[in-house]
Amino acid sequence: MAELLFRIGRFAARRHWTVIGAWLAVLAVSAVTYVSFAGALSSSITLPDTPTTRVSQQLEEDFEGTGGGNGAIVVETTDGQALTSAQRSEVTALLDRVAEVEDVSHVTDPFATQERLDASARKVADGQRQLEDGLRKLRDAQAQIDFGRDAVAQQRAQARKAGTLAAVRDQLDAAVQQLDEGQTELDQQQAKVDEQAPQLEHGATLSDLSSGYRAVSEDGSAAVANVVFTVAINEVDAQVKTEIEELVAGADIDGVEAYPSQDIAQTVPSVLGPGEIAGVVIAAIVLTVMLGTLIGAALPLLTALLGVGVASLASLSFSGLVDFVSVTPVLGVMLGLAVGIDYSLFIINRHRRQLNQGADLHESIGLANGTSGNAVVFAGVTVIVALLALNVTGVGFLGLMGTVGAVAVLVAILMAVTLTPAVLSLVGMRILRRRERAALAAGAVADDDAAITDRDRPMRSSRAWTALGLGVVALLVVAAPATQMRLGLPDGSTQPPESAAFKAYDVQAEKLGDGSNGPLLVVADLPGAVAQDDVVAEQAAIGEQLGRVWNVEAVVPIGASRDRSALAFQVVPKGSPSSESTAELVQNLRTLTPQTASGGEATLGVAGNASAGIDISDKLADVLPLYLVLVVGLSLLILVVVFRSILVPLTATLGFVLSLLAAFGGITAIFQIGFLADLFGVHAPGPVLSFLPIIATGILFGLAMDYQLFLVSGMRESYAHGAPARVAVQHGLHAGRAVVTAAAIIMISVFAGFVFSHDATIKPIGFGLAFGVLLDAFVVRMLIIPAAMHLLGEKAWWLPRWLDRILPDVDVEGARLERSHPVHHAPPAKMVP
Repeated sequence: MAELLFRIGRFAARRHWTVIGAWLAVLAVSAVTYVSFAGALSSSITLPDTPTTRVSQQLEEDFEGTGGGNGAIVVETTDGQALTSAQRSEVTALLDRVAEVEDVSHVTDPFATQERLDASARKVADGQRQLEDGLRKLRDAQAQIDFGRDAVAQQRAQARKAGTLAAVRDQLDAAVQQLDEGQTELDQQQAKVDEQAPQLEHGATLSDLSSGYRAVSEDGSAAVANVVFTVAINEVDAQVKTEIEELVAGADIDGVEAYPSQDIAQTVPSVLGPGEIAGVVIAAIVLTVMLGTLIGAALPLLTALLGVGVASLASLSFSGLVDFVSVTPVLGVMLGLAVGIDYSLFIINRHRRQLNQGADLHESIGLANGTSGNAVVFAGVTVIVALLALNVTGVGFLGLMGTVGAVAVLVAILMAVTLTPAVLSLVGMRILRRRERAALAAGAVADDDAAITDRDRPMRSSRAWTALGLGVVALLVVAAPATQMRLGLPDGSTQPPESAAFKAYDVQAEKLGDGSNGPLLVVADLPGAVAQDDVVAEQAAIGEQLGRVWNVEAVVPIGASRDRSALAFQVVPKGSPSSESTAELVQNLRTLTPQTASGGEATLGVAGNASAGIDISDKLADVLPLYLVLVVGLSLLILVVVFRSILVPLTATLGFVLSLLAAFGGITAIFQIGFLADLFGVHAPGPVLSFLPIIATGILFGLAMDYQLFLVSGMRESYAHGAPARVAVQHGLHAGRAVVTAAAIIMISVFAGFVFSHDATIKPIGFGLAFGVLLDAFVVRMLIIPAAMHLLGEKAWWLPRWLDRILPDVDVEGARLERSHPVHHAPPAKMVP
């Protein structure tokens, strides 16, 4: 591989315009395919074949008008007073215009809905009053009849005693007949009441259960209209949502503000915003300080930006064929920028060192490409393996994220080993500082930094133990909050405070209760189909049991399936969609088996935003162990081959686990608990993004092994050349820490730029990656690993003989290449000033 990369580097240096032109052509082709085939991005995260999607599918197939996606339009008066009749008319007209948008099935009128609810409640109340009045009258009539019978019996007894019974017999018999007729009529009225009472009782039960649900706030100042689409929410075209947003924004109702909910107002995050640009600027400053020239600082940025352009355009060209989650291309940009700058920097730094030692320009470019470029390829392959392994999780959007990220890393590798040599040839000796060029022109060359010097004296063992202990304890302390980590998906509360989605969420929570932002859809599968007349009874029986579950605010019956074998309810929680109480409610509902009116048992299924988040989190938690085993196993194999050691890969992996747990602790502390939330712009702490742990695991593992490779390969090379093990540790650390420090700062800067994104999905990913790289590079790779390897000494490089015989010698640092292509010093006369 090193020899091949040497030849590629030499070719690129000699044919620099050809290579540059080829990459520009690739960029142009990518742009053309993007314009021709790119589709819309989706902000909805869904998984097939989960309990939530199965319930949603059942609603779509078996129930009338309940299977499409839902959004909401929230209106509120600016003065807090009740909506006037004129304002209500204008709001209704707005909703009518929204209902005419393509893919919108219908829009509920909140005022009509609330009126129906109120009318139903009044009707039930009137019915109960009439029932009570009727029962009271029946009781009074029965008392009168009973009194009449007693009076007739008493008169009959008196007449018999007085001997006048024969004279009054006909009169008494007529009175008894009249009483019997009254009793018959009374019994008929009682039977009628008994027949109607259960219906009234069921109606009262359902009315009481739904009393907590409102479409218009109690003070009349806010209302929520439900927008029902003909397709699932993740299938609604972005243009449809945009059209609805524009209609709502342009409503211009005097004294009324209207906001679309998050399901409608979700926007695709920008690829490059102010924060991201600031991260690139910081990277440029670090490169300038590291390389000492503006030209040198510009080269890694140029190749990285070009690589990001190629990878992003090429990947998005397939967005018309595959559903892309909006965060996917942003993740590709993150990785492409970070590794693109770093990989190019490693090659440029090696090239500059060789030039200062007097190497010929083209020879130096080839050697840098064959040595550092070889390490770049192996490091990049480790990252690619970790990202592509996301496909084995079986989670479609996660596998696509990994694939797009892997494409970005692959393009960064290709850019580093082809375009970087070409541009270095074009720049020539100007890659060096002016004083370095002057020194070379005077015939002075830098010393060979491969030689062991006094600065490579090994650290004291007591210092190594201290560094190891402090580093491990510090990481464990930072990791402590991770024990409280909860997973979920972002809701409207996490959107920027000035956004329409946040305002819609805030109004609903304040005026209608937290649970109104995330109602649950519950489907009860009955033991068998019920008669049409028995539907209400079953709804009341099951609804009453649903209402008794902890944290339920309201239960609203939606309807029965076409064959009446299932019933659907809307359950409004007391807590917000992302609260622990709502998550517990979902689990409680799924395990509940309510008794039907006929004495059987029903099984419940739950859908809704809260349940979807739980399903995704559970699915990812199930596949995370498999993913870890696969990634760690493959990467350990790569590291064993590279370092020809057992303990070095193990210490590298254990160090990564510590830094990963600490990164999770930082994420949990800030984004869930709210520690330093204001500093990072987190106005609504909540559950951690459900797929963040697994995506961070893959990316951070690959990047951690990058730094392990660049630092420890120098230790390995020094040890292989005869240096004592502990001396080799210090020599490798001294030789590699400057460039690794610069590379880590650059990567942290790029990732940290995304922390200030307004998107609630991008922000925690950017922080998690930046914080993870910070801990892994500076605490694990530069503190814990050197201390551990010092303490291990010669044992660090132990390898069973049988394994040593079968392992290939990959020569990551290109030592054989350096021996076969010794540096030829260029004469001073040919130096470019």
